[in-house]
Amino acid sequence: MIDNRRQEQGVLDGKSHKDLNISQIRASGPKENSLNRRRIIMALRACGLIIFRKLRAASPAPAVGNNIEFLLLQTSYGTHHWTPPKGHVDPGEDDLQTALRETQEEAGLDSTQITILEGFKKELNYAVRGKPKTVVYWLAEMKDCHTEIKLSSEHQAFRWLTLCEACQLAEYPDMQSVLKEAHQFLCSQG
Repeated sequence: MIDNRRQEQGVLDGKSHKDLNISQIRASGPKENSLNRRRIIMALRACGLIIFRKLRAASPAPAVGNNIEFLLLQTSYGTHHWTPPKGHVDPGEDDLQTALRETQEEAGLDSTQITILEGFKKELNYAVRGKPKTVVYWLAEMKDCHTEIKLSSEHQAFRWLTLCEACQLAEYPDMQSVLKEAHQFLCSQG
């Protein structure tokens, strides 16, 4: 349970909730002394959207899936990796609100410019600096494939990519798997 007084101040264990954005699990045992009674294990949680667009072919209809492009953003920090828009859950937000807010902040796309597809929601679990992290992704289609992408300072570039290209830029195998699953889901929808 998060201490609401400290959460309202935006600080938890000396760090801003924007830096951690955590869920807490308190553990205690009968043999623990009073100083160790409440141990806090922090898990990072982030949410985002795998955004795609379907290009309209002027010539005969392309094979199913050949007209799909995914939006990836290149971070302006760290290893400059490529990822869909995503970010940490703020206090009081649900996961989908976070995904929509982060998409607005990072790519300049608001909820009126995309359609979230029902039936696709994927959760990734991995460690970051030794702490567990969960990232939840939904699949969202651009309503207008020519809508302008407006990057925040967190990113330095964006690209619309075929599945093969997106998997080459997304260096993490779990992200590649989610992109492949999204593509397969879209192809199965016809």
